[in-house]
Amino acid sequence: MHIPERLGVLEVRLDGALAAIVSEAEQALLTLNSEGGSTLGPLARLLLRTESIASSKVEGMQLGVRDLARAEAKAESGATPGATAIEVLANIDAMVLAVESTAEGTRFATDEIRAIHRRLLERTAQRHIAGEFRTTQNWIGGNDYTPCGADFVPPPADTLAPLLTDLCDVINSDLLSPLVQAALVHAQFETLHPFDDGNGRTGRALVHVILKRRGIAPHFVPPISVVFAGAKASYIAALTRYRNPGDDGVAGWLEYFATATLRAVRLARAYIVAVRAMQEQWRMMLRQLPVVPRADAAAWAVIDLLPANPMLSAPVATAITGRSKSRVYEGIEQLVTAGVLLPLSTGQRNRWWEAAGLFDLIEQLEQGRLPVLE
Repeated sequence: MHIPERLGVLEVRLDGALAAIVSEAEQALLTLNSEGGSTLGPLARLLLRTESIASSKVEGMQLGVRDLARAEAKAESGATPGATAIEVLANIDAMVLAVESTAEGTRFATDEIRAIHRRLLERTAQRHIAGEFRTTQNWIGGNDYTPCGADFVPPPADTLAPLLTDLCDVINSDLLSPLVQAALVHAQFETLHPFDDGNGRTGRALVHVILKRRGIAPHFVPPISVVFAGAKASYIAALTRYRNPGDDGVAGWLEYFATATLRAVRLARAYIVAVRAMQEQWRMMLRQLPVVPRADAAAWAVIDLLPANPMLSAPVATAITGRSKSRVYEGIEQLVTAGVLLPLSTGQRNRWWEAAGLFDLIEQLEQGRLPVLE
């Protein structure tokens, strides 16, 4: 059983090399968020979705990007997606809540942690524990009946309250650099494991809460969970080292986290460039129609918003563009003729279209690969 030292009294020492890596990662985050800023909302939404999906993947929830899009379409049509899809979609909702709502408050407290967790589990089979801190002992690994042989045994439930208060105090502080703060809060949260389920996904959402609160990532979420999921053993090993501060575990965790953040930022920047290039290719395809759509046509607006909606229906397109149904249907027909949108069905009801090439690009991002464009 491990009862960690409170973060508020933890001595954090960065040697020159580690300080340089942390500084480089923070500058990379700032640069990422300054290039385009809030005008690139659909791309920001794409990165947030990717981060949420990868965070679920760390927990063993495997769902292809096309399968997830189909599940969203199913839910949009009033049907019930599969259990895995529900959990992944809920993780997206929880991440949105974390970065767009709880990160904006003046003070972050345990109620905000519970709100993120509630959003994560309220539509799943674990809804009975959504937003509720555990009252019994839990553990990681081993079997379901005894902590004997477990990989890690978190602190007892009756010790959590002051440790969680301390965690929130650190979230509200600005004494540490933003990246160090995010790294330590995440590792400490995973060490506390305050919920019976959903700790990993909630803890990774806290990373982005801090990065946004500190102003280092106001627009773009770095897909750091893509890096974690791509080498899960390294991620777990680094967290395990953190729990042994006497062996420079804290410094080792900080170095791992900063390096992973750098990798995530480089991936994000590469995909922003790639998606922009793809959008310009779609616009060129639209310009090559015998009758080019007017400058204010809905087709152009749809292209602007496709990164956040790689699969869409006419009602979705109407909602996101704010255009009339007739204009949207006209725009969709133009985009289909140009080859920008690919029909996913031949029927006249509940019709959906896929953005040509975008899913392939997103799959590369979710696998942590640099983009390959034809």
